[in-house]
Amino acid sequence: MSQLEIGISGKRFIDAKGRHVILRGINLGSDCKLPYPDGGTDRPTDFSDHRTVSFVGRPFPLAEADEHLGRIKHWGFNALRFLVTWEAVEHEGPGQYDVEYIEYVREVCLRAQNFGLNLFIDFHQDVWSRMSGGSGAPCWIFEKLGLNYQAFNAAGAVHVMQYRYDYSNPERRQEDKYPTMSWPINYRMPVNCILWTSFFAGATLTPKWIIDGENVQDYLQNKYFGAVRALAQRLSDLDNVMGFDSLNEPGMGWLGEKLSERHPDITAKGHPGPNWTPLDGLRVARGMTTTLPVLRATAHSLHAGLVREADRQFNTAQVSIWNPGVQDPFEQAGAWRKDGDQAVVVNEDFFAMLDGRKINPEGDFLQPFFQKMAAAFREIRPDWFLFAEINPHVVGVGRTFPKEMPTNSINTSHWYDVGLLWSKRIDTEQDDAAKTKTRNRYGLELAYMRSLADRINGGSPTLIGEFGIPYDLNDGESFSRWGKGERGADVWKPQAVALELTYDAMDMLLLSSTQWNYTASNRNDLRIGDGWNQEDLSVFSRDQQTDPADPSSGGRAVEGFSRPYVQRAQGILKSMHFDPKEKRFVAEVDAAAEVSAPTEIYWPARLGKDLKVELSGVEAEWSYSLKDQRVHVQAKATGSFKISISAQ
Repeated sequence: MSQLEIGISGKRFIDAKGRHVILRGINLGSDCKLPYPDGGTDRPTDFSDHRTVSFVGRPFPLAEADEHLGRIKHWGFNALRFLVTWEAVEHEGPGQYDVEYIEYVREVCLRAQNFGLNLFIDFHQDVWSRMSGGSGAPCWIFEKLGLNYQAFNAAGAVHVMQYRYDYSNPERRQEDKYPTMSWPINYRMPVNCILWTSFFAGATLTPKWIIDGENVQDYLQNKYFGAVRALAQRLSDLDNVMGFDSLNEPGMGWLGEKLSERHPDITAKGHPGPNWTPLDGLRVARGMTTTLPVLRATAHSLHAGLVREADRQFNTAQVSIWNPGVQDPFEQAGAWRKDGDQAVVVNEDFFAMLDGRKINPEGDFLQPFFQKMAAAFREIRPDWFLFAEINPHVVGVGRTFPKEMPTNSINTSHWYDVGLLWSKRIDTEQDDAAKTKTRNRYGLELAYMRSLADRINGGSPTLIGEFGIPYDLNDGESFSRWGKGERGADVWKPQAVALELTYDAMDMLLLSSTQWNYTASNRNDLRIGDGWNQEDLSVFSRDQQTDPADPSSGGRAVEGFSRPYVQRAQGILKSMHFDPKEKRFVAEVDAAAEVSAPTEIYWPARLGKDLKVELSGVEAEWSYSLKDQRVHVQAKATGSFKISISAQ
């Protein structure tokens, strides 16, 4: 077996020549969650075609692959988090894998290798599936579990754009029907909680819930691992494929929660939207009308506090999401009991306690899942990495990775400026003091995310799997300016500044990362954006492409993310910093003479082609390749050197 192009040494990524590697990549891409070509959430659907859809063409048709991959490389990215979904691989039915799609993914990976792009495969999901408000699992899973996906909306058990949005209304944003960034509330709603609880803990909590001879947990996980293996088998000979993400932002359902307990101060402990307890969810799923308190933020910020709105009734139509003749497995297992029109608590600690102790969702259920996931794809290629992540919503309350992780696991936690992401508002006139405050906050938060790697086998590399900036900030102000004929970097200045501050913090911490995201089909349209639930975080849009011959044409806020950094260090990278005002980059490397390959620094040609390079420390020589936009520095001896690069 050949060697992967990227390896691990302690907490660092290294290449085959022993150089310290910084992976600065991009997620490719948001529309991979959706069938091609017209499966976006900007179009209505009842999902009845779920067995016949195709994802071939996501992230782009093969005829466009070299254009997009070339642009990604031109901007200095050297890695991809390549999104696929379980549904894309196995939409037709259990064990019926889409061979055409699998071959398509292989071809995109081969093209990426031609452009020097290393990648890992992310079996992506958001709130379980398209039919429950997001992306991920195939629809036939619901049928197997005895759930009627066509009843979900009528029961109030999901929050799905295609059911809530009025497509006949020309208003692009409809806050009264489908509020901005509201899709995550599905994590607390009945369908998601039933699926995630059974996926991770079905064998423990509902041992009598049997699907085709297997417990529901084993059935779900085995089918998921089977889809992973089906794709992995066609990628095993590609040395630029570093491994697999465990599962994007997994929900934990009701695990760890009391059955009916609502925090007495929900405005302090809750989240915007309906405030669900597990019993509320079970009631609604059974067809019982249920009244819930609803919270909203007091301002355009998650940190401004919550207030309780008028209570809202759910499932007034009294529609059960369980198919006729299917008994609620949680009622069967002794969690609760339906007595006429009343819901009776049988075991308040059903989801909270296990063998006399509190349930630890990560230790009890994610830990064995990580082990099984790694074993699934390492049956095919043993040296692949597990890019591991837990639900980002629980990191903020101190939860972290379980103690015993598979070998060669990577901390692939996600980080966002949550207030900016949720509100899509930004101060366009930040002074230097405000920027410094934001930069420092980003640094502290990212340092905490990096510290999670200390929990993984004594210390592992960190790659921030997602972070990004909405481009439809301030009600799409940049789109409006562009539409009125404005051009140039100033149109995207707010987004560029936010990205600049983020990469400043990442440079300080020497973090690898994959930014969210590059969507080839993105549009400057508040209804469409990245094609999924009105999100718009793509660094590229055809609507910005004025000169197809220019690889940067179509870019948004390019100045914020396409910037100098050390891609590979001849030894160990100690520090790096870029000053965009001065257009000056500095770095320090502890060089190792036994490493024969030079330090490589990405220097975008847009910053200047006539370079002033200053070296100090051990003797070294430098050169610049305009074609590759790389500065190469070869140290002649072991020891530290500093390099300063600026435009003449």
